[in-house]
Amino acid sequence: MRRFLLVCPALALSACSLMPLPKPDPSQAWVDLHPAERNVLQAAKADSHELKDPRYFQVPPGAHDLQVRFQFEVDPSNIGPGATPLQRTCLLKVHYKEFSAGERYRLQAEQAGFRAVAKLYDENQQEVARGGESRCGDV
Repeated sequence: MRRFLLVCPALALSACSLMPLPKPDPSQAWVDLHPAERNVLQAAKADSHELKDPRYFQVPPGAHDLQVRFQFEVDPSNIGPGATPLQRTCLLKVHYKEFSAGERYRLQAEQAGFRAVAKLYDENQQEVARGGESRCGDV
């Protein structure tokens, strides 16, 4: 049952990926999501608003809080001898105060053992914001 619950978000994301992404609105900022291989990264909320499409963010210029759902596997070497891989889901939050209209940003999530971090990059590949876990576990 637990494995089924972990696979459901991935299936939902793959169903969304069959639909083409909308054309970016030039009056807003666009944020692409880049998960590492074998991980799942989904847009969850922009400020306090739930998103309909978990593949990207599109926000007006200015300050925003972005929340993503990051699913990854913890390597058994980080758990202990004889352990099996552990699936972990974290909600990560990133705050950035200077989103610009017409710009594309890239949000990446990375893991180190049980911990996760989100990084936001601008069009010049410069890291402009970093965020951490707001909650982890069976999220």
